[in-house]
Amino acid sequence: MKYIAKVVFPAIIAGIPAGVFCQTTSTGAMPQYLYTEFKTSRVLMKAGQTQTPEMNYNIVTEKMVFVRDKKYYDLTNPEMVDTIYLQDGKFVPVGKACYEFLVKGKNDLFAEHKGDLLTAGKPVGYGGTSQVSSSNYISSVQLSGMQYNLPLPPDFLIKQSVIYWIRTGEEMSSFINEKQFLKLFPAESVKLKSFIKENRIRFDNPEHLVKLVKYLNSL
Repeated sequence: MKYIAKVVFPAIIAGIPAGVFCQTTSTGAMPQYLYTEFKTSRVLMKAGQTQTPEMNYNIVTEKMVFVRDKKYYDLTNPEMVDTIYLQDGKFVPVGKACYEFLVKGKNDLFAEHKGDLLTAGKPVGYGGTSQVSSSNYISSVQLSGMQYNLPLPPDFLIKQSVIYWIRTGEEMSSFINEKQFLKLFPAESVKLKSFIKENRIRFDNPEHLVKLVKYLNSL
């Protein structure tokens, strides 16, 4: 089991060894991460420095995690970070979490990637299984937040979800479906509804939502 520590992200990280840390390791699966591998990121600090640690995003704890000397560290001072470029995504700190920044404009679009820890479930009738939330599991093994960076036991799995956020000026509003989205923009709702229908916009597809918000910003 790899050692886990909680540290403050230093002003400059130097000498981080190159390497890839897979989602499935010899000691177990790690589906709590957004990406299948830890890869070199580019971290822009508000003070002006640029750092390049191996990183991934833990969707259960909603924390950035970096690797140094085969040890996992939570990013515990996101307020010092401006932007993180991680694989094909651009992330910005929002509170203690990091949201993926999808569209910049009159209305900015963000994606909050989340994960719920579930038991694999017990067999039920007609070949199905029942799943329960991880709350009992967490209390029974006394997991700390840092231990969510370890390989998960084989009888647990991650249910992924995405909450989208629109920022207009200083106000942030969330939505997960068409009805909630249209309520945020009543003056443009007719045009938006037509665009959604004509373009077959799916609210479970990030690329579709990028297209939709870009259209919204053009109105």
